[in-house]
Amino acid sequence: MTDITPSLNDYPYHLEIATRWQDNDAYGHINNVMYYSFFDTAVNRFLIDEGGLNIQESSAVAYVVSSQCQYITPAAYPETIYVGLRVIKLGRSSVTYGLSVYTGEAKRRVAHGQFVHVFVDRLSDKAVPIPSNIKTALESICESIGEADNQGNAGGQ
Repeated sequence: MTDITPSLNDYPYHLEIATRWQDNDAYGHINNVMYYSFFDTAVNRFLIDEGGLNIQESSAVAYVVSSQCQYITPAAYPETIYVGLRVIKLGRSSVTYGLSVYTGEAKRRVAHGQFVHVFVDRLSDKAVPIPSNIKTALESICESIGEADNQGNAGGQ
């Protein structure tokens, strides 16, 4: 994607999250750490709803190994948060998500970032291939299926 400021519609998966009073910091806007929570919530909701991940019983689980967020403009309670999610790189056992956070009726973009999961065996903590049902779901939200496949075949984790 070449658009420098994507809209929520540029993301194939969206999640709406209600903010809470406790999300605000002393300056009256949503605290920076909450954005990581928004990312985590959107990604895991997708994996559960679309990929069939059973967080209590699946033999493969996803560990966050990297995350980053860039803040554009403040948001504050009681604004509604909208998280846009897509896959920007899909490897053998890892996936890199691209996310943006939007807020309010105008859905103004307030933050964006990346979030990387590595799938591991629940018991051994060793990297394993992404389960096929989850990989299929992830492919459905790839920026570019061909690009993701090429990156995945180029030695992704």
